[in-house]
Amino acid sequence: MATLVAFHAHPDDEALMTGGTLARAAAEGHRVVIVVATDGTMDAVGPGGPVRLEELRASAAVLGAARVVHLGYADSGNGKELYPDPPDRKRFVSADSRTAAERLAAVLREERADLLLSYDANGGYGHRDHVRVHEVGRLAAALAGVDRVLEATIPRDLVVRTLKLVDRLRLPVRHDAVAPHTAYSPRTAITHAVDARRFARQKQQAMATHRSQVRGTGRLAPVMRALIRLPAPVFGLLLGREWFVDATGACAPDVVSGIFQPLRRPTGGR
Repeated sequence: MATLVAFHAHPDDEALMTGGTLARAAAEGHRVVIVVATDGTMDAVGPGGPVRLEELRASAAVLGAARVVHLGYADSGNGKELYPDPPDRKRFVSADSRTAAERLAAVLREERADLLLSYDANGGYGHRDHVRVHEVGRLAAALAGVDRVLEATIPRDLVVRTLKLVDRLRLPVRHDAVAPHTAYSPRTAITHAVDARRFARQKQQAMATHRSQVRGTGRLAPVMRALIRLPAPVFGLLLGREWFVDATGACAPDVVSGIFQPLRRPTGGR
């Protein structure tokens, strides 16, 4: 059995981007550890930070994760303006990358991680904290000697089609922060997919634990409210597959065999 460390920017990202993968890995007997860079709050530590971390721990329990770690940073926000650091900690994007990577590398070493999950080079839709997760994740893997890094993403053409449908149906979903033609990854860059439809209910329940976001006024709140109300089979059809880009070379050995399905054979065979 392997140890899988999933590195995310904020509480709720673990469910949205990799919830099915983590649930499947845990169900198949692998050790799953979730690390978040930030506590998801823009303010000094107060009611917001602990609440979102408590929601993360509840989500982790649903997914079967064995451990949750917060690296100690604050949310950097996604607007044009970068707000000053809170008095008690640095915003993730303002922190020294090497220091952040060393914090993550310490977890990887302690856990003897076989596999690190992080984000693609675009940070998904481009959130500054997500881009930093990509950068810090690669550096931490090199520091800790983790040979297998898979970066969570979504096929870009699927994002484009989805946003066109949202506009056509005039759904009340804000997506002005997403540049669809540069977000996530082109399908040709995606190397692995995970079929997690059997774990759709767990992923859905994990999303629902993030009550502050589901009930909030953020741009994703209406989408999350709609998704957690869907029948599990329908939810599974929509969100039951998760995609990854191999960051360490397609010829690296699969340490969580059977879960991450290669989408194309690497040159020279395996």
